[in-house]
Formats: sequence, structure tokens, C-alpha cells
Amino acid sequence: MALNPKRVAKPFRKLRKLLKSMPKQPVPDQVHDLRTNTRALEAMAAALSLHSQSQVRKLLKDLTRIRKRAGKVRDLDVLSSYAVTVHANGEQDCSVRLLEQLGAKRRKKARKLHAIVAKHGAATRHELKQTSTLFEDELCQTEDSTRDPQDAQGRVIASALKLQKELTEPARLNRRNLHPYRLKVKQLRNVLRMAQDENPNQDFVVVLGEVKDAIGEWHDWEALLLIAREVLEHGARCKLLRQLKRTCEEKYQDALRKSEGMRRRYFRVAGGTNTHRLKPSEPVWTATTAIAA
Repeated sequence: MALNPKRVAKPFRKLRKLLKSMPKQPVPDQVHDLRTNTRALEAMAAALSLHSQSQVRKLLKDLTRIRKRAGKVRDLDVLSSYAVTVHANGEQDCSVRLLEQLGAKRRKKARKLHAIVAKHGAATRHELKQTSTLFEDELCQTEDSTRDPQDAQGRVIASALKLQKELTEPARLNRRNLHPYRLKVKQLRNVLRMAQDENPNQDFVVVLGEVKDAIGEWHDWEALLLIAREVLEHGARCKLLRQLKRTCEEKYQDALRKSEGMRRRYFRVAGGTNTHRLKPSEPVWTATTAIAA
């Protein structure tokens, strides 16, 4: 079948491993993997219409609680990596103070992440093991499965088509709706990646990843600017703050350009024009139908 069982099984395996050995101060890659695999599992559950089942719903609720804690740590990891790249003449003290504040926040949030994993990790790992069987059964990977493979494929395709339509909205992207738009981009990317490795959707999936990353980077720089404003004391006179503002504007323009370019190229959305009756471009259809190829 065109859905890739290994891709579907990967988040379960990775999450069980991470929850078993999460240290008190996890490295950035561990935090990143915890978040991305949880998001992938959430997208797959929705695509396969399993998110309403009580067992899956309980797992997703427990994982969401952990993911949110991990998200706070991940944010500080990214902000610290950005902060060290900002150089403003005469503002070394401000740079040091900002980095120290980010480090202190990171240690505090990491302790909270470790605490919640220590408390709920074992139970969640058990839930992951049990729930993975449901997904395997949906993909006809269990010996006694009575499911029709085409049924799962149909649900995933329907989910992808729904998300593609959502990517044509809103008519105009701006500072208020660009980050929520990123969540739709990420979800569609996760759904399309459920297909077999050899499917011909690589170009479209790559572009979705580029848009997702660009919007996320802009949002992270905005978060860094907000923290800097709280930490640094000499306001608008601070060259470091001015540099951060310039970078935020550059990142916003880049994210907006890539998002609008993707919408024009793949969904024929441009300048607020109502294009809902137009078919998406060929690469989008190719990426979607590959799920059932």
C-alpha cells in the first residue's frame, strides 16, 4: 500500500525511547524530537480519523501536556542560538545579560519538563505501546486485521484535501494570522509524509517545510525581541534592541514572501483573489494521489 507503515510507526518508537531516558537537562535535539514526533502523531491520528477514539484521545491529551512543557524548553534553545549571533558595538553587557536570562529560564523550564516526564512518562509509554497497535491495524499490519487498506488511504487523502483548501485561507496573510497559518502548513506536511518514500511529492513537501521554517524563525525572533525588551533597561537607545527589531522585520518579510509564493505557485492564491473554485497545481495533486498510488 502507498501509506508507509514505517513512517507511521516511527513517532511511537521515538517517543517511547525519549520518555524512557529524558535527563534533567535534555539536549536540544532530544527536546526537538519530543515535540516533532508528538506533532507527527497528532497529525496522523487526525488523518486516519482515530483522534476521537477514547484510547487515542487519552494518549494525545497526555502527550500534549508533555509537548507543551517541551515547547517552552525548545523555544529557549532556539532563542539562545539566535541571541549569540546578534552583535551590536558597545552593547556587550546587554548581550551577556540577555544570554544569562535565557539560560536561567531554560534551566527552569527543563526541570519542569523532567518533572512531568518523571511523573507521567511510564504511563504514557504504556499508552504508546497499546495505541500503536490500533494504527498498525488501520494500516493492515497486524495478522488478524480485517480492515480495507483503501479505507485508510481514503481518509488520509480526504484529510490532505481539507488541509489544502485551508491553505488558501485567509485571503491575505499578515502579522496576526501568519503564525496560525504555519500550523496548517505543518499539519499538511506531516500528512503527506505518511506516504511511501518513493512517492513523487518531494518538491511540494520540501516547499511546505521551507515555509514552515521561515514562519517559525520569524516568530522566534519576535519572541527574542520581547524578552530582550523585558530584560534590557535602556530602551530605544539600546543598539542591540534596534538590531533585533531590524532582524524581526527581515524575517517577517522573508516568511511572508515564501508563504505567498507557495500559495501562488501551488494554490493559485494571489492578492486576496477568491480562487477556491480553481484546482490546485499538478504537484499538489501528485503529492496527494501518491498516498493511494
